[in-house]
Amino acid sequence: MTSTSSGRPDALAGVKVLDAATVLAGPVSATMLGDFGAEVVKIEDPKVGDFTRSGGRSPGWLQEGRNKKSVALDLRSAAGQAVLHRLVPHFDVVVTNFRPPTLGRYRMRPEDLQPLNPRAVLLYLTGFGLDGPYRDRGAFDRIASAYSGLTYASGYADRPPVRSGFSVVDYMSAYLAAFSVVAALYHRDTVSGQGQVIDLALYEAALRATEDSVPVFGLQRVTRERLGNRNPVIVPASDFDARDGKRVSLHAGTDPLFRRLATVMGRPELAGDPRFSDRQARIEHQDALYRIVGEWVAARSADEAIRLLSDADVPASAIMSVADVMSDPHCQARGSVAYVDDAEFGEVPMVAPLPKMSATPGSIRWAGAALGAHTDEVLTGMLGMTGAEIERLRADGVV
Repeated sequence: MTSTSSGRPDALAGVKVLDAATVLAGPVSATMLGDFGAEVVKIEDPKVGDFTRSGGRSPGWLQEGRNKKSVALDLRSAAGQAVLHRLVPHFDVVVTNFRPPTLGRYRMRPEDLQPLNPRAVLLYLTGFGLDGPYRDRGAFDRIASAYSGLTYASGYADRPPVRSGFSVVDYMSAYLAAFSVVAALYHRDTVSGQGQVIDLALYEAALRATEDSVPVFGLQRVTRERLGNRNPVIVPASDFDARDGKRVSLHAGTDPLFRRLATVMGRPELAGDPRFSDRQARIEHQDALYRIVGEWVAARSADEAIRLLSDADVPASAIMSVADVMSDPHCQARGSVAYVDDAEFGEVPMVAPLPKMSATPGSIRWAGAALGAHTDEVLTGMLGMTGAEIERLRADGVV
């Protein structure tokens, strides 16, 4: 199935987004806005393009560059900055993620852009924010994860911490950023008539995902430590080896769920055992309980264990790779992966626009475009530049 425009109204129809960001959260936030109908113009370095391209139209670029018009523009040059300043008044949203010193050199600070378009929502998604003692430091997903406490709590107690296998902080930041943009647009259009500056640090999205670790430390001086696949306050909830070598993840941490698990294991008496009869007891005696659950899973294949658990209404899943997810009938039935026709690559799979919306569904109108494919269209259509003007800029390496 190819995900294209459905003909139904787009949630963000009429919203224009200038994506002047790179690597990775900022551009992904613009991708999410574009999925729901915003017109997104992507600014890219004329020589190398966005980092996600990896020198061309990489798989990552096909997904994260989708629905974006590519404009080649050298923001290091005064001429390029002048073009950017001419573009800003035409947009509702400007997205960037350069560090404050770079913002100053590129003339992209809030005080540079707000006077050009007071109605614009200016999203600054930087590593450590626009203020504070670390404002000038660089950060990527790995650094933000380390600083936020996320890496510290990930892994096993007897081993060094580990980072997530994916850039989850970048994507969490993108979700939070896209939400903040929509909130700011709503406020502009229903209350103030004016835009505003959104100042989001990459580490803050990860910090927001640290569950109750902040209030727990503040009130009890207890630090969340690494516990591998276990949750310190939800027992049993972990991963187990099945007979066929596959891993099974299950969650039976509430009293009703544990009663169901005990029953499906053929051990209904465990629900009345004083060691396991309520949440606090299970936390205190979790090693003994995990041995019992682990033995039950180990006696079965992963498919059998998951079928029995699911039939008993105990949440469970195999530990899935991306290949497993893509081939799974549920993922296919949900349309969680979209297939987009592309002139160069043919049918390209990518994560579908999320979430699913009944009245204003997202759509993928095209995969990530060639570098600078829309430069002439945007500069002539928005700025009224002549072909000769654009060719002069091109000769000077500005576009």
